[in-house]
Amino acid sequence: MKEPSKNFEPLLTKEAPPVVERMGLTWLVAAAITTALLWQIPAGDYILYPFTILATWFHEMGHGLMALLLGGQFQKLQIFSNGSGVATYGIRSSLGPIGPAIVAAAGPMGPPLAGAALILASRSFTAATLSLKILGSFLLFSALIWVRSSFGLAAIPLLGFIILGIALKAPRWAQGFVIQFLGVQACVSTYHQLDYLFSSSAGPLGLSDTAQMQRYLLLPYWFWGGLMAIASLVILVQSLRVAYRSE
Repeated sequence: MKEPSKNFEPLLTKEAPPVVERMGLTWLVAAAITTALLWQIPAGDYILYPFTILATWFHEMGHGLMALLLGGQFQKLQIFSNGSGVATYGIRSSLGPIGPAIVAAAGPMGPPLAGAALILASRSFTAATLSLKILGSFLLFSALIWVRSSFGLAAIPLLGFIILGIALKAPRWAQGFVIQFLGVQACVSTYHQLDYLFSSSAGPLGLSDTAQMQRYLLLPYWFWGGLMAIASLVILVQSLRVAYRSE
């Protein structure tokens, strides 16, 4: 008796997306702790100078972009050689006092949120490369549209070209290293400005961001400073957990 023929269909295998070679989690955490400590000493500002400028850009862009999102204006961005910066914006919000408070908070929270996005993007090569291209391009775009200080017009495009060059020319392991390291540096940069978070004054500029939050939301500036410091740490830890979670 002839056995019925059996048709075997080839198994279709789904190719996994390429994964970026990333720094070991232990080394990444060590880099974060070292960075936070270095930023507490004068020499640390020189060692970490490029990351200080990038963190300032994230901070001031946070103010300006949030003002735009709430229907206001982002007029100009100034970044100076000492690592400080100023975003000039106008606010037109239907949220009452909550609107200005959100714009004030968007500055200190800009770096950790951007850093978390970079860390999460490191989970795949495609996302990492695309994120580096977007970051580099947006640095250049911001220099054309908003940056209005001589130092900023030199430093911001330079950072943009460097990051774009890494995205276009660097090997995968280098892109993985850079995107996670930039992400960690952005998150940890909150602790570079701890004195600012717990201060009511921004010097000649008037009220600090946390003091503006106190003005609109009543609770004291040190409460908002502590809340944002804790939130930055939580954002860093959770983004690393997701990025290193086993598939």
